Amino acid sequence: MTDTQTADAAVTSPRREATRQKLLDAAALVFAEVGVDAASVEAICEHAGFTRGAFYSNFETKDELMLALTERVAGEKIDEVAERVAILQARGEDLEPGALVRQLLDAAFDKKQGILLTSEIRTRAMRDPRLAATYIAWQTGLVERVGAFIESLAQTYGFRLRVPATEFAGLIIQTWEDTSAFAVMTGLDAEDAHTLVNERTARLATALVDPV
Repeated sequence: MTDTQTADAAVTSPRREATRQKLLDAAALVFAEVGVDAASVEAICEHAGFTRGAFYSNFETKDELMLALTERVAGEKIDEVAERVAILQARGEDLEPGALVRQLLDAAFDKKQGILLTSEIRTRAMRDPRLAATYIAWQTGLVERVGAFIESLAQTYGFRLRVPATEFAGLIIQTWEDTSAFAVMTGLDAEDAHTLVNERTARLATALVDPV
């Protein structure tokens, strides 16, 4: 590669990444609004402000975009939880298990769009083995990371877990996601949905912990 080609690559790479992220943002909106199957490449491009050419220069198919979006959603949730753990440990507040879990997951609480998107991904994954493998992988990674956070916080706050930390995390996340979906289906507004999710996850966390 010549110096000119290297310079061109350095210039175009950030631009291409920006285009890719805008397409993912648009896809998240369209998928949540009409569902994955009904979402067209044209609609995604229109929301992003790009042509079909821009789409196909970044993704071969809509399914490939879906896989990339699945991975991004997972990464964002893990980053949010990690940030909240750092904040909690820095504060050193005296919190009971339910309140601790509420604060741990509160940062990553999904609004309606995020809940619909996650539900769409899960539904699609049930019919698509490739997407299912990706979904299971990031879900497993999320549970393991949250489990590590839970174990660290249990040591910090002196809690004794009644089940292994990863199992604890899996039960909490499942309750969190299922309750979020239930809140959308029953038409709860954002505030009431948030309250319901907090109450259920806190109740479960309390049942799974023995204070030392």
